[in-house]
Amino acid sequence: MTYFKAEGSRLVCLLCAHYCRLKEGQSGICGVNKNVQGVIQNLVYAHPAALHVDPVEKKPLYHFLPGTRALSLGTIGCNFKCPFCQNWSISQEKTLHVKEAITPEHIVETALKYECASIAYTYNEPSIFYPYAHDITLLAHQKGIKNIFVTNGFESSEVIDDMKGVIDAVNVDLKSFNRDYYRKVLGGSLDVVLENLKQFKRNGLWVEITTLIIPTCNDSDAELFAVASFIAKELGEETPWHISAFHPDYHELSLPVTPMQTLERAQTLGKNAGLKHVYVGNVERENPTRCATCQNVVIERHRFEVTANSLIEGCCPKCHTKLAGVFDD
Repeated sequence: MTYFKAEGSRLVCLLCAHYCRLKEGQSGICGVNKNVQGVIQNLVYAHPAALHVDPVEKKPLYHFLPGTRALSLGTIGCNFKCPFCQNWSISQEKTLHVKEAITPEHIVETALKYECASIAYTYNEPSIFYPYAHDITLLAHQKGIKNIFVTNGFESSEVIDDMKGVIDAVNVDLKSFNRDYYRKVLGGSLDVVLENLKQFKRNGLWVEITTLIIPTCNDSDAELFAVASFIAKELGEETPWHISAFHPDYHELSLPVTPMQTLERAQTLGKNAGLKHVYVGNVERENPTRCATCQNVVIERHRFEVTANSLIEGCCPKCHTKLAGVFDD
């Protein structure tokens, strides 16, 4: 795709749903896409600020190549301003300090070296470095490596359509079900995120959802049930929902850690809404995957480690029901 279009004397950035209209020399809300002499220049192209090998379960993705490694990378910058961001030191940074260029070819070579089944674009919002990510994805697919977006879901519709066939899975942070909270606190739009989630699903990407449960912000029964109901009705009852514990960070240092009782309450609400796979994250506990039909445990986990996987060609060995997801036997 073309990542920008002309509109009078300005260029409209097409990477995210802010659609920033930039005059010469101006950068977008993300701080890393700039109008330079009539083109939008992605200032962080080939300059990741973080590069690690992680279990794919850490993204978190539980129904996508379980037990495999993902080469994870992110840059500086973000199109949101979440006050609780755990990666704020890079996501809210606007000045590029990384000088060495790491080409798409080198990223794929690194993934192969560390036997990674996938490359995850994560840590900050990957839509703002989509030109870099896209070039990596094409090379990765040539080598049999899949691609994952860990995202706030505020992509442009143009980018989501362009992701079809190159991005294999997404984990989307559905941070709240409160429109005012999205607009005033996060700097986005709930309605855009909800529509984008449906577009991801229509385009055939594997989708999992994460909600960080923050005490006093999004932890009411009504809001949690609304999130779970949307997932069940619009994305499907077998869509995994990861409910994660909040830990004080960035500007939200005065709020308490999410109590276990809240996480268990959210899990119950999710199941009451019809969801078959609700996982509790950021805490020390087992997180097994059960067959949606017979409730047999098919994948056992301890935190981010798969300790047992009894799936046979993606199916429950007891009742032969196929588990929703992407599996490589």
